[in-house]
Amino acid sequence: MIRGPIPQAPAQPPKAQVEITIDGTAARIPEGSTILDACKSLGVETPTLCFLQSLTPVNACRVCVVELEGSRVLVPACARRVEPGMVIHTDSERVRHSRKMVLEFLASSVDLSTAPDAQRFCERYGADPARYAESDGSAATVEQPVKIDNQLYVRDYSKCILCYKCVEACGVDAQNTFAIAVAGRGFEAHISTEYDVPLPDSACVYCGNCIGVCPTGALMFSSEHELRARGQWNEAEQTATETICSYCGVGCTLTLHVQDNSIVKVTSPIENDVTSGHLCVKGRFGFSYVQNRPDDV
Repeated sequence: MIRGPIPQAPAQPPKAQVEITIDGTAARIPEGSTILDACKSLGVETPTLCFLQSLTPVNACRVCVVELEGSRVLVPACARRVEPGMVIHTDSERVRHSRKMVLEFLASSVDLSTAPDAQRFCERYGADPARYAESDGSAATVEQPVKIDNQLYVRDYSKCILCYKCVEACGVDAQNTFAIAVAGRGFEAHISTEYDVPLPDSACVYCGNCIGVCPTGALMFSSEHELRARGQWNEAEQTATETICSYCGVGCTLTLHVQDNSIVKVTSPIENDVTSGHLCVKGRFGFSYVQNRPDDV
């Protein structure tokens, strides 16, 4: 069958360039970029916890703040757009102190044991969560029971830093299911289903996109949770193999994480044009049939 040419998107006109200065280095950045984009283009590592390129920035964690000359307060690099003449400092004493304080507050109130990025940032900025410990020396955590109410994933909100990523992924940025949101205010703020009903009774379609964006392990595959509970989870021994989902014709790219010849979880590359890191329930959780094979095969 002879096919015609594949339609191509029309070329976009080049964006105007904005001249700014970051840490003493002059740079020309495309108009509309964020300060975080500018930092990345210059190779300046800026810590983030609530930011993901496929989600709308919500400025929740405040770990990415930078010092902008002329601004009274530190500004979030993930959301602030560049403007001509900006002079930005990403590693000043004021910035380092702010990031250290934020990380100390987080680490003193939640369990970051399965949050490698947060642990790395704490070490980088010398954060000491013990400064906010209880009188007996223990951290003032929001420890609570793990919620296990389905066979696909568990929710451990003692690890939740309220980054809003799961809410955004469940909403207009990806799934448009709106099964979860932030309920309560202040110290009572928490992730909740509509009317706080059990997850199986909510609008959740178990796509698992909330797991894919969670930076702390508050949302986790049941398979990973069970292996961790048995002390058998070993990322160093795992292999990652990319393949195409076999369930439909969309062609989603899957990354199979395999340990001891068994698939332990499935993700998708965030830079993939088809998925942007998001999957449906079949693609993310429907892998058990691969392992239901005779022992002699």
